[in-house]
Amino acid sequence: MIWRKELPPAQTDDGQRGFDDFELQLGDVLRGERATLGKSLLDVQRELHIRAAHIAAIENGELEAFETQSFVAGFVRSYARYLGMDPEWVYERFCIEHNFQVAHGMSNGAIGASRTAKQIPVHDPRGAPLKGVGLLPDPTPFWHRVEPGALGSVTVLIALILGLGFAGYTVLKEVQRVQVAPADMVPNVVSDFDPLAPGAGIGSRATAFDSDPLTSAQGTGPALSGQRSADATTVSSTSPSAGSAEGMVRIARPQALDVPVLTPRDGPIAAIVPVAPTPSPRAITTDDAVAQALADALDDAAAPQVLAAGPDTVELLAVRPSWLRVRAADGSVVFERILDAGERYTIPQTEEPPTLHAGNSGSVYFLINGEAYGPAAPGAQVVRNIPLDVAALREGFAVADLDRDDDLAVHVARLRDE
Repeated sequence: MIWRKELPPAQTDDGQRGFDDFELQLGDVLRGERATLGKSLLDVQRELHIRAAHIAAIENGELEAFETQSFVAGFVRSYARYLGMDPEWVYERFCIEHNFQVAHGMSNGAIGASRTAKQIPVHDPRGAPLKGVGLLPDPTPFWHRVEPGALGSVTVLIALILGLGFAGYTVLKEVQRVQVAPADMVPNVVSDFDPLAPGAGIGSRATAFDSDPLTSAQGTGPALSGQRSADATTVSSTSPSAGSAEGMVRIARPQALDVPVLTPRDGPIAAIVPVAPTPSPRAITTDDAVAQALADALDDAAAPQVLAAGPDTVELLAVRPSWLRVRAADGSVVFERILDAGERYTIPQTEEPPTLHAGNSGSVYFLINGEAYGPAAPGAQVVRNIPLDVAALREGFAVADLDRDDDLAVHVARLRDE
């Protein structure tokens, strides 16, 4: 077998190549000028304020490194001017080597791009009825203009407004709240017995001019049976209820006498004054007779006494500012206040006597039917659980000495003048 050997390629010796034999690119010229000035890419970046990556892209002809092609012309001319070269010649050479062309309104590239853009159908999902009518812009839905930051701000604003409204409503309710405080004086029940009522004996019926809680709760009238003339009437501090005894205060009522005390109308003959002036004779009219009859019928002194005398009145007198608290028998606070000098508080006449808790006891005295007893304790002390009963006060306290307390003497004198 005969092997054929390939002939070696013909070698031509063109001789030594010179500087002009190589193709000279614009990038080589730019790098040479920059090396002549002794500047690096970072130096050019600091002096021209053009990024070093863009300078390297101009030297290497890499147009993809630029985000926008419109900046290329300005960067090339600025770099050529920095190197001391002709900017227009450098830019023209750059466009020829890299086939670069700026797309403006009259250029072929811009016209082709506009035609291409017109051929692409644009789908408008909104379907606006005014689209393309005249020169009006297409309407944009409001949800395209909503930003998340705006939603957060609106939410915070609404929360702030609601908080302020709730705070104002709470303050308004607190200002308009009405609290019922216990009364200083317990309501009294006034009774009038009519001895001349037909078909009834003396003291057999009592008429309450004020509302009676027991009778009004049971649906009966104001009349009370004589057999049921109890010594106390229940009065509720709130709305009266016949089946509930909670919050009740029993007010003392004088008991009816077994035998009424009658005051005779006719006095003794010796009481007649013979020298009494006789009334001048005048015409007696019907009106005068009726008025005289009514006056005789309503005369309190001639009315029969069917009730026993009520309990004595007990008052608290403060000759100097003192704090007082009066508790009922069930523990509820009936009265609590700081009495100034000369002020008095009348103890309600209840079935069970209330108790006293007071400060500055040396300035607190007890008035029983206008007579001063006490003081509650000597000096500025705090006393507790003093029963405000007439018998207990007279037994536990002596009659006050007016000579020992000048303020007491002054206030007692004023009470006597009243």
